[in-house]
Amino acid sequence: AVKLVESGGDSVQAGGSLRLACAYSGDMGSSRCMAWFRQAPGREHEGVALFDNGGGVTYYTDSVKGRFTISQDNASQDNAKNTLYLQMDSLKPEDTALYYCAADPYRQCSLINGVGWLPARYNYRGPGTQVTVSS
Repeated sequence: AVKLVESGGDSVQAGGSLRLACAYSGDMGSSRCMAWFRQAPGREHEGVALFDNGGGVTYYTDSVKGRFTISQDNASQDNAKNTLYLQMDSLKPEDTALYYCAADPYRQCSLINGVGWLPARYNYRGPGTQVTVSS
């Protein structure tokens, strides 16, 4: 199993920045895909950014390109402790949502037919952290 816990959510004004963190650990392979999703009230879950652990390749949904940056800090080689980050700059009110990280622990990220943006592809997720952006 994989455990994920997010932190860093807050209320900020438009144009501000936040850095979210996702501490995760558990049974994973070196080939894995980590993701940030968000869900606003009354809206579908939206994939925001992906991090492919194999080669460090990153992917972003169009609405956050140039504003958000996903990265990872592997604190240990045995997957005992890792941290996934989401640096969010130039925040907009439409970024308001519950943000959560998710893990596909044994597969590379894939965007074939958009599967990488589907929550169902990820076996594990955290409870989330709230981001509120006011105008």
